[in-house]
Amino acid sequence: MKKLTGILAFTCLLGIGSLSAQVKEDINKDATKVGNKTEHVVVKGKSAIVDHRFKGKVGPHNEPVYIDHNSKYYYVGQKGRKMYIKRSQCRNEKRH
Repeated sequence: MKKLTGILAFTCLLGIGSLSAQVKEDINKDATKVGNKTEHVVVKGKSAIVDHRFKGKVGPHNEPVYIDHNSKYYYVGQKGRKMYIKRSQCRNEKRH
């Protein structure tokens, strides 16, 4: 037991204890990114199946615009949220 507490004290003196805080922060950031991407894919897939695509129109950042069952226009944001917009905010889709 004395050996274990000595090792813990030594690692704290070296600053290795603060390394674990940085690792936890990095893991939390990565987990948040994965969660946001997963939600984005799920909501976008559901929108493509359930709601109608407003053909020829895109959102502010060239996202596809959908029309829900209440005739409201929206696009799926980067965090997977439905961002409702007015019809006048829809832009024409650029063709390549």
